[in-house]
Amino acid sequence: MSCQESRKRFKIKIVKNAAIIILFLGILLFPLGASALNVKEYHLDNGLKVLILEDHKAPTATFQIWYRVGSVDEKIGKTGLSHLLEHMMFKGTAAYGPKTFSQTIQRAGGMDNAFTSRDYTGYFELLASDRIGIPIGMEADRMRNLILTPQAVLSERDVVMEERRLRYDDDPENLLHQEALAAAFKDHPYRWPVIGWMSDLKTLDPADLVAHYNTYYEPNNAVIIVVGDVQSDQVLAEIKKAFGSIPGGPEIKRTHPAEDAQYGEKRVYVKKEAELPSVLIVYKVPGIGDDDGLALDVLAGILSGGKSSRLYHSLVYEKQIALSAWASYEGLYRDPFLFYAAATAAHGKKIEDVERSLLDEVEKMKKDPPSEREVRKAKNQIEASFVMDQDSIYMQARTIGSFEMAGGWRLIDRYLEGIRKVTAEDVRRVAAKYLVADRKTTGILIPEGKGKK
Repeated sequence: MSCQESRKRFKIKIVKNAAIIILFLGILLFPLGASALNVKEYHLDNGLKVLILEDHKAPTATFQIWYRVGSVDEKIGKTGLSHLLEHMMFKGTAAYGPKTFSQTIQRAGGMDNAFTSRDYTGYFELLASDRIGIPIGMEADRMRNLILTPQAVLSERDVVMEERRLRYDDDPENLLHQEALAAAFKDHPYRWPVIGWMSDLKTLDPADLVAHYNTYYEPNNAVIIVVGDVQSDQVLAEIKKAFGSIPGGPEIKRTHPAEDAQYGEKRVYVKKEAELPSVLIVYKVPGIGDDDGLALDVLAGILSGGKSSRLYHSLVYEKQIALSAWASYEGLYRDPFLFYAAATAAHGKKIEDVERSLLDEVEKMKKDPPSEREVRKAKNQIEASFVMDQDSIYMQARTIGSFEMAGGWRLIDRYLEGIRKVTAEDVRRVAAKYLVADRKTTGILIPEGKGKK
């Protein structure tokens, strides 16, 4: 199982291939849009949504089920339930005992795993297409028949606590990310980590996990995505047979608060054993469904799209004050999220100088539009990355699912068309509008003692 944090969550990745290859792909494959995916959408009577994309290039298929529940749906004092429940989904039902699920998939020559984010939890299997019925039946079973005894829940809770120690308490970069987000968001549940706070895990009540499962693991709160060498009518019939008899649950009311306005820069310092200091700057920005989100995505590509990008060229290559420098637009969220700018200082360099140089590049972008070549390169990188993902049935399904959770899979079409229309002035405008002090939270990692290299 895997825990997917916001910094590592799936998004349209910017490839780092040679510029000539990227430009060639961008020109050659420019017309591709979501309509080319030919996704077929179905709805069962119990509210279950099914998305099927036939891809007959190879005799394989992926079955994925995405639940619209993540850490954003948790409450203060009860964080980490969604991620813990992901772990428990592999502990068995009355029909399939502990570890039986994964063993069955592996014996069929396939693989399976899961992921939890702030907005959703997903489970997937990848195997030969003629065996797609195996995960369909097993996923239907564990949607409602999971065994959640207090002893089993608390035992797995201890496993998650150890995972948290390794991923956060002992990882300076992740710890900095956690503390920066906790400071950036005042009202919104995006402020706590997907894995949960350690204090909440220690006092977890197994009954809360049972209630979480019974509330959110319902057909009307799930989306099934099948991509691969399948016949839509046949696989839909199997899905109806397995899931159709499961009654839909009551409508889920999302009541988490909107984030209030920020009235000035926030700063947080993390002192931890580490080799080098680093800086992480986050700005509050709209999601990909907003027109400005498209320009923000191109902006991230200009700042951080490979070694010729502005941040790498300035901080790493030219000034040689940073070992790494990057930016990222995180727009595939249910609610408005963040734009990242970060860097790790080179040996012997001051983090204050690194932060100043990082902000200088941001200010340059706000004052003068980027060149047409920079914009064209960033846009080609984004689209080439999308095109390359179509070679993988798993990534096709992940793309569909990620956009579906953020506002609907048809946003893919609008996204690609919108990216093509972004201008240099659009990029400058959104930089000036959103990358400002009143929307900024800065985290500084201060090394203490001997850190890991």
